[in-house]
Amino acid sequence: MRVDGTWFRTIWLKDESTVQIIDQRHLPHDFVVEDIRSVEEMCMAIKDMHLRGAGLIGCAAAYGMYLACLRSLPCTKAEAKEHLAICAQRLLATRPTAVNLRVGVERVQAVLDKLLGGSEVDREALQLAAREEAKKVTDEDASFCEHIGEAGAKILEEIHRKKAKLAEPVNVLTHCNAGWLAFADWGSALSPVYVAHNRGLPIHVWVDETRPRNQGASLTAWELAKHGVPHTVIADNAGGHLMRRGLVDVVITGADRVTRQGDACNKIGTYLKALAAKDNEIPFYVALPSSTIDWQMKDGAEIPIEQRGDEEVKYAEGLGEDGKRRKVLLTPAASPAGNWAFDVTPARLLTGLITERGLADSSEEGLRKLFPEVKLA
Repeated sequence: MRVDGTWFRTIWLKDESTVQIIDQRHLPHDFVVEDIRSVEEMCMAIKDMHLRGAGLIGCAAAYGMYLACLRSLPCTKAEAKEHLAICAQRLLATRPTAVNLRVGVERVQAVLDKLLGGSEVDREALQLAAREEAKKVTDEDASFCEHIGEAGAKILEEIHRKKAKLAEPVNVLTHCNAGWLAFADWGSALSPVYVAHNRGLPIHVWVDETRPRNQGASLTAWELAKHGVPHTVIADNAGGHLMRRGLVDVVITGADRVTRQGDACNKIGTYLKALAAKDNEIPFYVALPSSTIDWQMKDGAEIPIEQRGDEEVKYAEGLGEDGKRRKVLLTPAASPAGNWAFDVTPARLLTGLITERGLADSSEEGLRKLFPEVKLA
C-alpha cells in the first residue's frame, strides 16, 4: 500500500535487531511506525493489538521467534530448546483464535529444531535461519493474498457483467478489516476489490463500522481511501436493510480460522451478515490464504473464541474538535459488558471460499480438491 508516496508492507525488518510495524491503534488519524526489539515486545504488540489480522499475526509471530534468537542463547542444546519453547508458548498465548499465529511460530520453530540437532549451538546459524524463515512466511502471505485478489476479481467481474447497467458499480459489503493492514500486503477480502479497481471495474464498498473496536470504520475506510476506492461507512446493523433494498451485490469477508469442512470464524457479527445474505439470496464469500485453514479441526464449534476486556465495549475513542484523542464512557459505569471477539459462520451459509489457488466449495471435499497434498495426522 502506498502511503504519502511511500510503499509500505505492514511488517518489515529495519535492521538485524529491529522489526518495524505500523501501529494500527493510531489509525486513521496518525500513521505511526513502531520498533519491536524483543519477543516480549512482540507479544505485547500482538496481544494489545498494535497489529492485528490473521495473516499479519502469523508474520509477527514468525518474527517474534526470530527476535527470540537474538537473545544470548544458552550454551547447551537442551537449554536453547527450552528457551525457544518458552518464547513460542508466550507468543501462542497472546491470541487464541487465529490459526496463522500457530503456523508462524511452528514454521520457524521447525527450522530451528533441525539446526539444534547438531552437537553445538551455532547462534549465528540459528539467527540467520529464523530470519530467513520469518521473511519467507511474510513473503508467502503477501503472494497468497495477491493471488486471492486475482481469483476474487473474476467473481466481481462476472457480477458486473450481469448488471443491467454496466456503469453501475458492483456493491461489495465487507465486515471488519481484511485488507492490507490485516496481512503482509494486499489483504484477503479487500484484495479482489483492489485488483478489480486497478483494472477499471466500477466498485463501491459498504464498510461495516465493526464494533467494538471499529476496525471497519477506522482501518478499512482508511485503506480504501488511500487506494481511491469509493466506499461508505455504515452502522453494523445496516447491512440487512441494504440487502433487502437491493443495494448489495456480494458480501466478502476474511477469516481468522476455517475448519476443514468450511466453517469460518471471523470478527463478531459476521454470522449475522451471512444469515441476512442467505435470506436475500446474495452471494457470501470468505477470502483466506491456506495458512488460515485448520486441517486438524472439523467442526467450527471447536474453535476457541477470544473474549476481550469489557472496556472495549463500554468506551469509545476518537478525536475531539481540538484534534486531541479522547476516550468516552458509553454505558452506565456499573454495567458489565460482554466482549466476544469472533463468531463462527457455518459452511452451509457460504457461497464459496476464495483462496490463493482459486475458488473452493465451502466443504471438506471442496477444500481437498484445491489442496490434495494435505495429509491429516
